[in-house]
Amino acid sequence: MKKLKRFLVWSAIIFIVVLAFGSVYMLNISIKSKVEPNDEKSAYEYITKHDYLKSWVDSLRSVKALKDTFIISSDNEKLHALYVESPVKAKKTALIIHGYTDNSIRMLMIGYLYHKKLGFNILLPDLRGQGKSDGKYIQMGWKDRLDILKWIDVVQAKFGSDNRIVIHGISMGAATTMMTSGETLDKHVKCFVEDCGFTSVWDEFSYKLKKEYHMPSFPLLYTTSLYCKLKLGWSFGEASAINQVKKCRLPMFFIHGGSDTYVPTKMVYELYQAKLGVKELWITPKVTHAQSYWDYTDEYTEKTCKFVSKYI
Repeated sequence: MKKLKRFLVWSAIIFIVVLAFGSVYMLNISIKSKVEPNDEKSAYEYITKHDYLKSWVDSLRSVKALKDTFIISSDNEKLHALYVESPVKAKKTALIIHGYTDNSIRMLMIGYLYHKKLGFNILLPDLRGQGKSDGKYIQMGWKDRLDILKWIDVVQAKFGSDNRIVIHGISMGAATTMMTSGETLDKHVKCFVEDCGFTSVWDEFSYKLKKEYHMPSFPLLYTTSLYCKLKLGWSFGEASAINQVKKCRLPMFFIHGGSDTYVPTKMVYELYQAKLGVKELWITPKVTHAQSYWDYTDEYTEKTCKFVSKYI
């Protein structure tokens, strides 16, 4: 009997230790900053392999129109953004948010859409732990939503206090957009475009854990979420785009690839259903994750311009 008790005690201790190490490993592999020295170079190469974007970006850089700006977050992190003023001194601005492990440069195709096609000012933040922004951990949109509120203030300071704003994000940037949409916003924010965002960090990590590692959510996701709460101040469950969307009353355009298996397409239907008020949905046929712009460039541009122009 004593041997059995010792066995059970040691088994429990080993299980707890393994689970603790597993939680640390999962958090680090999932959201620890992955910035590399050549990221900026590769991002420009990614964008400028398209001739029309290369011509536009080169023209901006030649006259130093593509500028950097920085803010300090409420918890003393230095955050970076790129911005470009409209050549016609517009009172319209697009705040454009990149995805997971990406940076502001890799969203310049959306910048082109707003700046070149609609004559908007554009501001493209680097989210925490990505691009030129400080941060040891990627925040999956949750802390980032509060930083976006500060970037909204920057828009008004840079481009004028009466600027009307659209917030447009892709992937994790779309989740950030939706998370921001549920906050109390400056009256000059007029609408949102979210492209392939997830319903919540919990849902996305649970899906990835099952799909890639063939593991259930319990117990590892629970303990990792608790570790994240202790270390970073938020849990996977509270980092919810869908709960924030429920509070949003401004117009929102939902875009999602019909063959997305990274953020599964079914998530957009849940998000669209949760959103009250004015909304539109476009499922791009046979498109994988974050490829809607590239696979349907003309339609993406036309539909986005048409939607945004109704409100700005």
